[in-house]
Amino acid sequence: MIRSLPYILSIALTIFAFIDCLNTPEDEIKHLPKVVWVIVILLFPIVGPIVYLAAGKLRRAPAGGGTPSEWHRNHRTQFVAPDDNPEFLASLREDNKKDEALLKDWEADLRRREEELKRRENGGKDDDTSPKA
Repeated sequence: MIRSLPYILSIALTIFAFIDCLNTPEDEIKHLPKVVWVIVILLFPIVGPIVYLAAGKLRRAPAGGGTPSEWHRNHRTQFVAPDDNPEFLASLREDNKKDEALLKDWEADLRRREEELKRRENGGKDDDTSPKA
């Protein structure tokens, strides 16, 4: 296992640099066109990815000079339980109204079909119009 570690690291570094190069916009690539960097990364397994990561990509400091972790620390959202979240409760009410309307339609259709079935069983005659003895 220890003998294969350099090969695994080389492949992992190549794959990382290759995917990073493909996902990076063309205007953030330095010194060479994007296609050339992809070829360099794939042809030179260890040197290519290292050179691309060191010199081929434009690195910018975050806006305001802070790191992403600082931004996340300052802009944390508070967790709200679903039963306290008014947006979630409103969406449940809307879904409930839709379900109730669908259920009423189904009930009306079922009643209509039952009445039609009763008419067929009675030979087209209604029980209300038959003479009573």
